Amino acid sequence: MALQDRQATLTILSLALGAFAIGVTEFAAMGLLPYYAADLGVTEPEAGHAVSAYALGVVVGAPVLAVLGALVSRKTLLILLMALFAVANVMAVLAPSLPLLVAARFLAGLPHGAFLGIAMLFAAEFSPPGRKGAGVAQVLMGLTIANVVGVPLAGAIGQAFGWRWCFVIVTGLAIASALMIARVAPDVRTGRAPSPLRELGALANRAVWMTLLVGAVGFGGVFAVYAYLTAAMLDATSAPSWAIPLALSAFGVGATAGTWVGGRLTDWSRFGAALVLLIGMTLMSLVYTLVIGNWVAMTVTVMALGLTASLAIPLQMRLMDVAGEAQTLAAALNHAAFNAANALGPWLAGLALAAGHGWQATGHVGAVLSLAGIAMLGVAWLDARRPRGLVAAPGM
Repeated sequence: MALQDRQATLTILSLALGAFAIGVTEFAAMGLLPYYAADLGVTEPEAGHAVSAYALGVVVGAPVLAVLGALVSRKTLLILLMALFAVANVMAVLAPSLPLLVAARFLAGLPHGAFLGIAMLFAAEFSPPGRKGAGVAQVLMGLTIANVVGVPLAGAIGQAFGWRWCFVIVTGLAIASALMIARVAPDVRTGRAPSPLRELGALANRAVWMTLLVGAVGFGGVFAVYAYLTAAMLDATSAPSWAIPLALSAFGVGATAGTWVGGRLTDWSRFGAALVLLIGMTLMSLVYTLVIGNWVAMTVTVMALGLTASLAIPLQMRLMDVAGEAQTLAAALNHAAFNAANALGPWLAGLALAAGHGWQATGHVGAVLSLAGIAMLGVAWLDARRPRGLVAAPGM
């Protein structure tokens, strides 16, 4: 259903604001790690447990909350998820010890995948035909803008006034998003009321699993390069100190622009958009191996790599096409899959580095993972064309 333009704009803004808050708390916590390690009297490796706890929360919370959330409307679920996120960040602000901070970070990760997945699904449902991919992209834009603006700003505030202020700011953003969703978002209902049992049906759907595997494996190529970008620039170049935050922001700028492009590609073709983005990841990962040592070229290359980071959009729309009555769980699992990619890419690249293959190995690993994603996408495409399988939706 199409909403009045003003209400649609405000609804997208309320959802993007929540995505922005999630992006800030996820990535800024990594940059603030030395500060809360010192404040809580622990080593940096020990403080890293707070980062791992958040990722674990995402993987656990995405399917669990999506299934339980089927008992309420999507609008109500989005408000509840953002409220839980706000409470968890308040706990982080008040945490007097590392174990309590780790617990708070785990709780903050629980609503991450469910909120982003359902927000993108929600946006697609009230966007007009032919513009659903663009609606999803606008929500995801909040996450990418967080990397360009929110994370550096939160880091600077944390350095100047203390790490807890980062979580204070995120709490305020989360509350604002929840209140705005409650005020302006429509109560979108399509088909039968969702059911936890029907949501679990996604787990028996081959097309859903193949789509998730494309993201979990293919997008690992981006993380294989991005996770070691700072270390590579420090070790292999004579870059000035300001070049590293510039390179990280350049990736965010590329990802923001790529989200706009990805939304429009998705409205053209689900499979086509995913293929174009995965090919771009492969090529940029290979180019990266050729420019190691030149920090300017590395910065430009990771910006171009960021252009391909909107793979979540065509995969989200593909899941909507094949998940049937398990839309909520499938949407949440999409973001759990991308967190799996966040673990897989750096792990494999780390193994290659430990074997002594040099910084170019991160690009080679990235290219291999992206190619594997293309292979899985090909299997999914063949499945969709089989007469006995799923019927391809328009635009695929």
